Amino acid sequence: MRCPYCRHADSRVVDSREADDGQLIRRRRSCPECGKRFTTVEEAVLAVVKRSGVTEPFSRTKIIGGVRKACQGRPVDEDSIALLAQKVEETVRAKGAAEIPSHDVGLAILGPLRDLDEVAYLRFASVYRSFDSLADFEQEIETLRAAARARQGVAEAGAAGTAGRTN
Repeated sequence: MRCPYCRHADSRVVDSREADDGQLIRRRRSCPECGKRFTTVEEAVLAVVKRSGVTEPFSRTKIIGGVRKACQGRPVDEDSIALLAQKVEETVRAKGAAEIPSHDVGLAILGPLRDLDEVAYLRFASVYRSFDSLADFEQEIETLRAAARARQGVAEAGAAGTAGRTN
């Protein structure tokens, strides 16, 4: 690493620390030539490969924008949208790849969005999955209903299991 003061071509790492939950590495460096110290920040860049083949840096802001559009007019607050975007980024980075297809980013959005707001989920899914007909919407709505029935059945089974117990 070149010294920003004297432009000497080498520097020595004095200390390294992780920041932003391990997404950044801050290094304290010392120049052997002039003796001054400086800090560098290293960040792993995650790239998204779009369908066209174009690669662009991952953007949490873009996720927030897309989810915000899907949630327009719905009772979803900004904090929930920001938390969803954070979950999506964590999911995508956990794959450990330097490049990830945009399709995988969309899939990472769908699950948390379904849990957040089913109408917003349907809006997002209709664009993301390119719904062409009412049948596509009907099929997705039936999938949502089946999942809701399954959750309700699990909740009822849990309640029935605890109702028969005595302390």
